[in-house]
Amino acid sequence: MNPLEQTRAHFIQGMSRISHFWGFPKAMGAIYGAIYLSPTPLSLDELVQQAGVTKGAVSANVRQLERLGMVHRHIEVGQRRDYYIAETDFWRIVRGILQERQQSEFDRALASVGESLALLENVRGDEAEFARQRMAAMQSFFSALDGLVQALLKLESLVSLRALSRLVERAGKE
Repeated sequence: MNPLEQTRAHFIQGMSRISHFWGFPKAMGAIYGAIYLSPTPLSLDELVQQAGVTKGAVSANVRQLERLGMVHRHIEVGQRRDYYIAETDFWRIVRGILQERQQSEFDRALASVGESLALLENVRGDEAEFARQRMAAMQSFFSALDGLVQALLKLESLVSLRALSRLVERAGKE
C-alpha cells in the first residue's frame, strides 16, 4: 500500500470512529470518508471496496447520508449506476444533522424524561425526591439544548451559511 492509500485508509478509519462517537453507524463514517476524499463521484460498488462494508450496508448508509445532506446523488450520463459526491459545506451538514436529530430521537428522549417525572408525581420519600431533582435538572438541560438547536436553525435561515462560517473563522483567529 502506497503512502496515499495508507493515508486514505487511516482517514476513513478515523471518520468511522467519529461517526460512532456521535451515535451513527461506523460504516456511515467510513462511507462518508471515502466519498469525501474521492476526487470523482463513487458508485456503490466502489464504496463497498473502499469502505470495507457490505453492499447492503453501503446502500442503507448512503440513503441516511443523503437524508442528512452529507452526500448527493450524481448522475453520470449513459450510466445506470448511481454515483455519490460529498457535501463539503460543513455548516450545511451540521444543519442537516441537527434537523434530523431534532425531529426524531431528541424529541423522544425529552418526552421520556417528562414521562418519567410524571410517574414520580405522587411518590414520596428521599429517594423519590432525589430522582425527581435529578430528572428535573436533566429535563431543564435538554430543554435548553433544544432551544439552542432551534435558535441555531433559525439563525441559519436568517444568515447565510457562508457568512456564518466566515464569522466563526474570524472569531477563532482572535
